[in-house]
Amino acid sequence: MSKVPFVTKEQLDNITKEYPTPFHLYDEKGIRENVKALKEAFAWNKGFKEYFAVKATPNPFLINILREYGCGCDCSSYTELMLSEAIGAVGEDIMFSSNATPAQEFVYADKLGAIINLDDFTHIDFLEKTIGHIPETISCRYNPGGLFKISNDIMDNPGDAKYGMTTEQLFEAFKVLKTKGAKEFGIHAFLASNTVTNEYYPMLAKILFEVAVKLQEETGAHIKFINLSGGIGIPYRPDQEANDIYVIGEGVRKAYEEVLVPAGMGDVAIYTELGRYMMGPYGCLVTKAIHEKHTHKEYIGCDACAVNLMRPAMYGAYHHITVMGKENEPCDHMYDVTGSLCENNDKFAIDRMLPKIDIGDTLVIHDTGAHGFAMGYNYNGKLKSAEVLLKEDGTTQLIRRAETPADYFATFDCFEIGEKLKK
Repeated sequence: MSKVPFVTKEQLDNITKEYPTPFHLYDEKGIRENVKALKEAFAWNKGFKEYFAVKATPNPFLINILREYGCGCDCSSYTELMLSEAIGAVGEDIMFSSNATPAQEFVYADKLGAIINLDDFTHIDFLEKTIGHIPETISCRYNPGGLFKISNDIMDNPGDAKYGMTTEQLFEAFKVLKTKGAKEFGIHAFLASNTVTNEYYPMLAKILFEVAVKLQEETGAHIKFINLSGGIGIPYRPDQEANDIYVIGEGVRKAYEEVLVPAGMGDVAIYTELGRYMMGPYGCLVTKAIHEKHTHKEYIGCDACAVNLMRPAMYGAYHHITVMGKENEPCDHMYDVTGSLCENNDKFAIDRMLPKIDIGDTLVIHDTGAHGFAMGYNYNGKLKSAEVLLKEDGTTQLIRRAETPADYFATFDCFEIGEKLKK
C-alpha cells in the first residue's frame, strides 16, 4: 500500500515559487468531503453536532470551512474561546472542556454562553463561586478508570488519565448540580486516542448510554446530550486501513436503539469533538532537502524541524514521507531525515527507506493537518512557518503568514532589540 499526496509535484513547484519552504499546506476539497461524510454518517440522530477540537488546528480559515456545515468549536483555553468568538461561534456553538481551569476562563466561557464541561467534582463549587451561579445546561466529564479494551487489545489506560470524574463522583455531581439549578445535562468521555478501528465509538457509546440511563433513573436529571469526544484516528502508516465513518455511525446508532430508546431517551443528541479525524489527513508539511551528511548513518537535513512538526520528536510518531517526483523510484536508501534543532530527537524519520534524495528535492510529510502547526514552538529561536490553503479550484490562499524575527522579539519591549525591530 502507498500514501499519495493530495498535491502534485507540478502544483508544489508552482506553490513553492510563491511561498518559501517550510510551510503547512491544507486540502480544502478533502476537508469538505470529510465533514459531509461525518454529517451523513450521523444524520440518523436529529440533534447531532460536531464540535471541532480547536486545539488540533487553531486556524480560523479552516474552522470556518467546518462552520459552513454546522460545526461548533471545542475549546480548552482562553485564547481558543477568543478565536471562536471572533468567527461567530458563541453560545451553544462552543463546548468548553478544560482541566485545572483558571477562574477567568470559566468567566469568559459563561459570558459567551458556552456549554461548560466540568472535569472534576470540585469544579462545581469553584464554578459557582467564580461566576455566581450554575448554568442551566451543563456537562460532566466521565472517567470509568481501568483499562479500555477492544477484544483483547488494550486501547488506552483511562485509569492513568488526569481527566474526568469517577462513576461515584459523576452520580453525585448530577445530584448536586440539579439542586443548584441545572436543568439540562450532558455526559462527556474520552477513553482512547487515535484509534484506527471502527469499534471504538460504538463501544464507548454503549458505555455512556448505559451510564446515562442509570443517571436519569437515579438522579432524575434530564440528559440532553452525550458527547463521544474525539479518539477516532487516522492511518498514519501506509499499511493501516482507514476508519469507515459510515460503519462507525451505524454502530453508534445500533447501541442507541438498543440502550437509550427502550429507556425512553430517544431524544438524546449525540455530540462529537473530533480534531485529528477532521483535519489530520488534509494537511502536509512541505520542506526541502538542504543538506546531506555521511557519517555513522546517512542523514538528510531539511529546512523544517520539530518546531514545525513536533510529533515525531515528542512521541516517536510515524509520519509518511513522499519525495516528490520520485514516487515510482525504488526505496533503496536508508536515511534519518532531520531538522536543524540542537536536539538529537529532531528527526522526522529514523532508518526510513526512501528513494535517493538529492539536495533541493521537495519532501511532503503527510498527515500534519492536526496537531502539526498547532504544537509548534520557538526553541532555538526558530520561527513558525506559514499555513497555506490549496483551494478546490487549484488556487492557493495564505491563511497564516510565517513568523518574523519581529514577532519573536515582540515581547521584549524592555530590551533594545525589541525596540529596534519595531522601528
